[in-house]
Parts: sequence; C-alpha cells; structure tokens
Amino acid sequence: MDYREKKLYDFLVNCMEIDNKPTLNEKLNIFIKLVSSWKKGNDDSDNTTNNNRITIWERNLTQIRESISLDRARYYINRMIKSLTLTNVGKVNDIDFGNWKEYEDILTDSLWLFEKRDRTLSHNASYWGNFIPQIPNQLIRRFTKKGETVLDPFLGSGTTAIESLGLQRNCIGVDISQDQIAHSRELTESVDRKNVFLELIRGDSAEVDFKKLLSEHDLQSVQLAILHPPYWDIIKFNEEEGNLSGAPSLEEFRSMFSKVLTNVLRVLEKGRFLAIVIGDSYRKGEWIPIGFYLMDDAMKMGLKLKSIVVKNYSDTKAKRQSSQLWRYRALKGNFYVFKHEYIFIFKKP
Repeated sequence: MDYREKKLYDFLVNCMEIDNKPTLNEKLNIFIKLVSSWKKGNDDSDNTTNNNRITIWERNLTQIRESISLDRARYYINRMIKSLTLTNVGKVNDIDFGNWKEYEDILTDSLWLFEKRDRTLSHNASYWGNFIPQIPNQLIRRFTKKGETVLDPFLGSGTTAIESLGLQRNCIGVDISQDQIAHSRELTESVDRKNVFLELIRGDSAEVDFKKLLSEHDLQSVQLAILHPPYWDIIKFNEEEGNLSGAPSLEEFRSMFSKVLTNVLRVLEKGRFLAIVIGDSYRKGEWIPIGFYLMDDAMKMGLKLKSIVVKNYSDTKAKRQSSQLWRYRALKGNFYVFKHEYIFIFKKP
C-alpha cells in the first residue's frame, strides 16, 4: 500500500467501530474532502492513473455516506477494505484487477480515436512519419511491467524510447540512420531514467545481435516489441542500404520486414506481445493493403493474432495544409483519403 491507501484503510477500519449513521456521515464528509485533495494537476500517465483511482475512492465513500442504514454502510465499508487488501495484478502488466475501474484511460476497444498528439515529456512532432506517443504509451502499460524491456527496431525519432523511460521500462531502440539515433539521444536526455536503461543503436535491425545487447544487461529477452516500419515507399527516409522505404517492390519490402521480424522474435519472451503499427498505400489507382500483407506474414511465422486496432489520424504533416486538395483528388479519382492506420497485436506462443 502507498501512504494514501494506508490512510484510507485505517480510516475505513475505524469507521467499522462507529455505532451510529450521523457520526459516520460527519467523519465521511471530512475524509472525502481529504481524498479529493490528493488529486494531482498535470496529465502524465502516472498522475492520470492516480486521479482515476481517487475518483473511484470518492465515489465509493459517497456511496457509503448515502446508504440508508448503518448496516448497509458497513457492508460497503467492508467491501472497500477488501478491495484495498486483496491484489490481483496482471501477469504481463501492473494492472491491479481488484481495482480495475481505476484504469479508465487504458483503452480496450479496437477503435482508437485521438484528437491530438500528446506533448508531455520531450516528444517532438517534427520528424516526418513518427507516430503519436499515445500508441506506445497504451501498449507499454497494457503489455509490460515496470522494469521490463521494450524493443523498438524502427526507432525513428525515439517516441517509444521516451515513453518507455517515462513509464520506467528499459528500452532498446535501433535505427538505420545515424541522424535519427543522434536526434533520439537528444530527445531522451531530459527524461528521468528511474533505474532503467536505454540503448540506442545505429544499425540494420535485421542483423543487430539483440542477444548480445541484452546479455550486457544480464538479460535474455524482451517483454514487448513495437514495430513501426516505413509504410513502404510513401516517405523515403534515407538512402541507407537496408532501409525499408527504399525497397524497389512490395515483395522486397515484405521480405526485408520479415527479416527484421525474425530477428526480433529471437529475443521476444514466450507468451509476450508484439505490435506492428502500419498504414496502407495508394498507387496507380489501386489501394495497397500493406498492413494486411504484414499481418499475414507475421502469422505465417507462428505469431498468434490477438487484436486488430484501427487508429485515426487526421493531422499528418503531409496533409495538414492540403486537406481540400486531397478531397478534390479523392472525388476526382474515386478513392477515399487515408484517415486510419492499423495496430496489429500478436502474442508469441
């Protein structure tokens, strides 16, 4: 228990000794005000979870106060005491399922709608093609525990690395571009490490020796892999050999991605999760379902598909200033403008 839970627990135990409802209500009125004062003002993930938990406590204490009889009030008090003392923490995350209603900000639906990108920590939207921080934030909190390790073989501007550190997870990030490694190092410098490590490696993720990297930290595996590759050649990021955005054909792109995936799976712990964040392409009058091709390739490798999440995007750098032009092109060309991408979530059997 943290100090708030201990204070709440002691209060509830003392309440069980009160023998009349008016006195109980008087005590509750005072304590509810105290509980409300524990809420924190900023919007980082830890404080959001803390505030959600306190909101649940406020609601339960109010229910006790508004109960008709002393016996009913004691029933609710006893139930609340049990919720504080019985823990049922998830196998692959830190969610306490005895208090599962506290995690209102963790998404469970397959449609993710975000009005704007999170700008806390050191996130920067200047890199063309980076995903919003809410994606790794949701995945890391859902599929890892504090102190575990996240692998990102397509590091880009370091969004996953920043979120991993902020959530007290280790992170290994690899990018084929030295410029992006340098940029990510700069962005992660200001993030508190909190007893976790960060490895940023310039290299081809199809060839990097992840086992050796992990062994340097006395580890054998990672608990979550988040792969956000280029959407084939929509954006050509650099001229480096092995760069997926330079693949001359869709078949070659899939082959190159599969090599990275194979290498990642060598160090992903059994029973743990891997996410592929990917969008589709449109060329020569035809929609190219890149996401589903990669999903199929991953399943052929033996990964078990757990979910397909559809995430909206409407404020991409490429289309921010040209929405009307894209609308005209769609009407003229009889197609629909991309407003979504996929998050394929797999489990390694």
